Amino acid sequence: MAARKHSIKTKIFVLLLVPLVSLVAIWGFAAAITLRSGQELLIVSRVHEHVTVPTRALATALQHERLLSLTLLGDATASRSALDAQRTKTNNARAELERLSTEARDDIPAPLWERVVRLLAATDRLTEARSGVDSRSSGRLQTLDAYTGIIDLAFDVYEKLRISADIDLIDQVRATTVVGRSREMMSRQTALISGAVAAGTITAQERARFAELVTGRRLLFAVGTQQLDDRLRTSYTRLAGTDAYAEFERIESAFRTSTRPDASWATASVTLADAFDRVAGDVSQRIADRAAPMATATLVQIGVAGGLGLVAVAASVFVSVRFGRRIGTELVGLQRAALDLADRRLPDVVARLRKGEDVCAVSEVPELNYGTTAEIVRVGEAFSSVQRTAVEAAVGQAEMRKGVGKVFVNLARRSQSLLHRQLAMLEAMERRATDPETLEDLFALDHLTTRMRRHAEGLIILSGSVPGRGWRRPVAIYDVVRAAVEEVEDYRRVTVEVPHGPALVGTVATDVIHLVAELVENATIFSPPNTPVRVHGEPAARGYAIEVEDRGLGMKPEEMAELNARLAEPPEFDLADSDRLGLFVVSRLAARHGIRVSLRPSPFGGTSAIVLVPEALVAEVSGAEPQAGPPAGWTAAEARDPVPGAGPAAGGGTGTVPGPAAGTTEGGLPRRVRRAVPDQAPPPGEPPPRVRQAGGGGPAEPSSVLTSFRAGWLRAEEEGEGR
Repeated sequence: MAARKHSIKTKIFVLLLVPLVSLVAIWGFAAAITLRSGQELLIVSRVHEHVTVPTRALATALQHERLLSLTLLGDATASRSALDAQRTKTNNARAELERLSTEARDDIPAPLWERVVRLLAATDRLTEARSGVDSRSSGRLQTLDAYTGIIDLAFDVYEKLRISADIDLIDQVRATTVVGRSREMMSRQTALISGAVAAGTITAQERARFAELVTGRRLLFAVGTQQLDDRLRTSYTRLAGTDAYAEFERIESAFRTSTRPDASWATASVTLADAFDRVAGDVSQRIADRAAPMATATLVQIGVAGGLGLVAVAASVFVSVRFGRRIGTELVGLQRAALDLADRRLPDVVARLRKGEDVCAVSEVPELNYGTTAEIVRVGEAFSSVQRTAVEAAVGQAEMRKGVGKVFVNLARRSQSLLHRQLAMLEAMERRATDPETLEDLFALDHLTTRMRRHAEGLIILSGSVPGRGWRRPVAIYDVVRAAVEEVEDYRRVTVEVPHGPALVGTVATDVIHLVAELVENATIFSPPNTPVRVHGEPAARGYAIEVEDRGLGMKPEEMAELNARLAEPPEFDLADSDRLGLFVVSRLAARHGIRVSLRPSPFGGTSAIVLVPEALVAEVSGAEPQAGPPAGWTAAEARDPVPGAGPAAGGGTGTVPGPAAGTTEGGLPRRVRRAVPDQAPPPGEPPPRVRQAGGGGPAEPSSVLTSFRAGWLRAEEEGEGR
């Protein structure tokens, strides 16, 4: 009896039900209540040490400096030593705030950090305020306002401080900040009193400003102390009942009506300010002490929640392991089978199909049968269907590519046979022609037919077959390059700089001619029509290097890198990528014989193609002079125009190799002779080519030769002037 198959939905429901309920109930509660409090607990102490304490120190230093600055402005004979010392303390306090706040930047909330940055930026205005005091160009009220604006920013920082998540404690902190602002107004009053005492007079503007400060101080002190709880309010109530506080209130009343201040006012106001600072410090410490038990309670909450969560997690793990192990084993087996299909079987099938092997789609796709879960079994069946379809599609694609390749070869072979016959007919007509213009037209047709044959051979190469043309003996590299150049439409722009001597093995000569011709044609197409294309050749350490250089616009580095990668590793031919047929042909020919082809930028701004022929394919012609063409440096046009009877590239037509002008006519002019190459192998299915003998066309008439030579000479001069 088959094992009972459970639905994967049922297993997943059982697997997730227990951890879902436990974790959502416990961790949701714990996260909502304690996580935020725990995070604030971790940073509150650091923020207090790195922001609250140094900000308070900077505000106190600014208050003292303000007091001493107004005193100096009131009495020109007063000593500057105390003020200079206080300025140093202020600068140190500012630097300490910047250092500490920067260290705790990650823990400081964004609104608080913005206010700290604003305070530090405002301290840059101290230089201007101090200059006004030193030069006595600023009045006492102006200096008072300059320092007050900076100190107010320090109190703005206090408003964004948070010492705990407890709302009641936050209210006490805010009330303390309000009382602190009343202390700041008292500091302003003290500064005005000290300046007036030093000057010995009170101006009307100072009395008006002092009256505003009195009203504000008393209001803020009353509001702030009213918001404090009884224990914290007691400290300020005691301060308000002291003789020093009563004396200061008497000074407030007297300052608004007197024209000359009493010298004792300054001492009394400073005494009360110091007492106020002591009370404020004590209250702040008591608020901080209150936060400690709250922090401990928060830690306890986090611990309890974490313990309960740990129990829930343990139960979830037990259930998950028990039910998940079985499903995991089934899924792992199915996964391995799928990966084996994707990583090994399908690539192996595709590789064998590319090699031309026959593949049976049925034997290559065994059924996948894993597990007892209904859905996993169905997934296995689906994978089996997928891999069967994939293999069948790969086999079909391979068969289609074989068919397309056979069509390419069939059409190309037919075209190649017709073109060989056409070249033979053109050759016979060239020998019979005596009119220079007719001969020129025949040469053009000969050249066009040669290019058509190269395109037909490109189809054969793309299909994986061999074109068929070749030589049994070595062929001079000079002749190979010249033959390649004359298979290009715009061959007159090409300059050949290949020395005589080295030769190629005859079996690769045809493929190298085709390879170089594709590169030269590419250079002529992608460069301006008035620029030359240079083909240079020279022996290299590991073979023979042929360089095709144009003076076009070049290409982008990314595009050049992509083309070099294609030339190094020939990709599979894609029928949709018909714009890169020449690239495919070059890469296929290079890979067939181990030739390295690479592109690089040309010094003239264009592109240089380097063809490195391996040393094994290079041969030296011994026993006889190498087959040669026109002198090095001649373009195809210069080689053809002055020499009557010169035809298109060799290696074309009936399989000849380009030869130099040999012999003379009756008029003493050079005569082009087609050299016989009886060792050339004919294409498959073609009869052996008819060998041309030297001077096979018979001597040309002197008048025709002179006319042709004169026409070629004039064309060469016209082209030289146009460059």
